[in-house]
Amino acid sequence: MPTRTYYDPVHQSISLNSSIPEEMMVMELIDSSPFQRLRRIKQLGPAYLTFHGAESSRFTHSLGAFHLARRASNHLCKLDSKLKSHKFILYGAALLHDIGHGPLSHTSEEMFGINHEEWTAKLIKSNKEIVSILNKYGMNNSKEISNLIKSREAPQKAIISLISSQLDCDRLDYLIRDSYSTGTRYGQLDIDRIISAMIISPDGDLAIHPKGLMAVEHYLLLRNLMYRSIYNHRLNEVCNWLLEQIIKTARNLGPKIVWADKNMREWLWNHKEMSIDSFLSNDDTITGYHISRWQESISENLSNLCKRFLNRNLLKALNISSFSLEIRLEALAKARKISEKYSIEPDISCGLREQKIESYHPYKYGLRLWDGEKLEALEKVSPLVDRLIVPNQSSWLIYPKEIETELKPEIESLKIKHT
Repeated sequence: MPTRTYYDPVHQSISLNSSIPEEMMVMELIDSSPFQRLRRIKQLGPAYLTFHGAESSRFTHSLGAFHLARRASNHLCKLDSKLKSHKFILYGAALLHDIGHGPLSHTSEEMFGINHEEWTAKLIKSNKEIVSILNKYGMNNSKEISNLIKSREAPQKAIISLISSQLDCDRLDYLIRDSYSTGTRYGQLDIDRIISAMIISPDGDLAIHPKGLMAVEHYLLLRNLMYRSIYNHRLNEVCNWLLEQIIKTARNLGPKIVWADKNMREWLWNHKEMSIDSFLSNDDTITGYHISRWQESISENLSNLCKRFLNRNLLKALNISSFSLEIRLEALAKARKISEKYSIEPDISCGLREQKIESYHPYKYGLRLWDGEKLEALEKVSPLVDRLIVPNQSSWLIYPKEIETELKPEIESLKIKHT
């Protein structure tokens, strides 16, 4: 088949032409088993329990990231023809940037203690199928793409920024896609304006023409809103906490008590030395199957945690972000004490879930404006972006609903006590 088209809900059609070598490489990578595995990994982890439409996969997102990288590349190549020779690296990195995700995407990083970027770099460099495809189109492609993902190393700075920066193709795609799949309306990005405003600065890196300033400001504000309303949503935090407790409890119980197949045993009790085959064997289906089996565990704690998650019998969460650390810890102690009074095990029903949201980080691959004469940091030009530098701290007290009536007055008294 000389051409192939994927009909995408946010980008419409994504077409590939096998007569173009770099696109033929992409087609082969898509057909590889490590990439097909991404169909079985939810883009937003357990967020489908909060937003019922959040069922899209890492496969879909990765195709979208590639599509945007290709669009940006075609635009930038008109400004700097040297970028054309690096399309294999850019396309491979954009498509494969999430191939190292574990079950339920980012949730697995806290559940199992893995790093998806490290695994992505490892798979690109060591998986025989991926290496064979990449190096067929260039001797050192797998090594160069692995280094780009792991260490931000590439022959052209603009290529690095399209893959890993505060305006990379990964972020541009997931903000639009996640907004669409969750049913929110924040993610109406002006992608055409953002891409057309991308230029090459005098040092060879990516910059933004002033005509795109408002579109980029909107993008950064949207990212802040998406984290506050979706990624760090109260119930999403509860689901993530429950999943962490499930794996933590299973690990602590050990292989003599907890049933797991051969590969899941590595994920649970040997994750730091896990083989590539064992890594690739796990996905949402396999992890979900184990959680389902553990409902019948002889461990009451493990069984109860799994039933809570599978039946969506979720714990409650109270926003205590405005409290000092001392008050937050006292609140947790109160919740644990009241839970014990009601004969509810506090270790699997009470906790603190804390996150820091950084909407813009000027010292971590920050953005710059270039008008042909003056190169300026984005936050120096935009008061809005400057205000986004201040991180938002979120803190949720997690507790069982059975104690809510008694707990809330106790929390209020703590607040008054420390005022």
